[in-house]
Amino acid sequence: MTSTPSPKLPPNEMSEPTLSELHQKIDAGVRAAVAEAIERHRRLGESISILKDGQIVTLTADQIPQKPAKSQIK
Repeated sequence: MTSTPSPKLPPNEMSEPTLSELHQKIDAGVRAAVAEAIERHRRLGESISILKDGQIVTLTADQIPQKPAKSQIK
């Protein structure tokens, strides 16, 4: 059995600053999505489980803090 060589990938044309900016945008998007999912659970009366001080803790909908208004986010 002969193996075929893997196709060469094009060189990465993204510089470190560009990657850093991309990572920041991805991080912001993930944080926004998680915040929205938590808020949706709170509004629908569903509990969530979180990690607090190394322990898994389940919060009821009443225990989930309300999402701050966009004007309060810095």
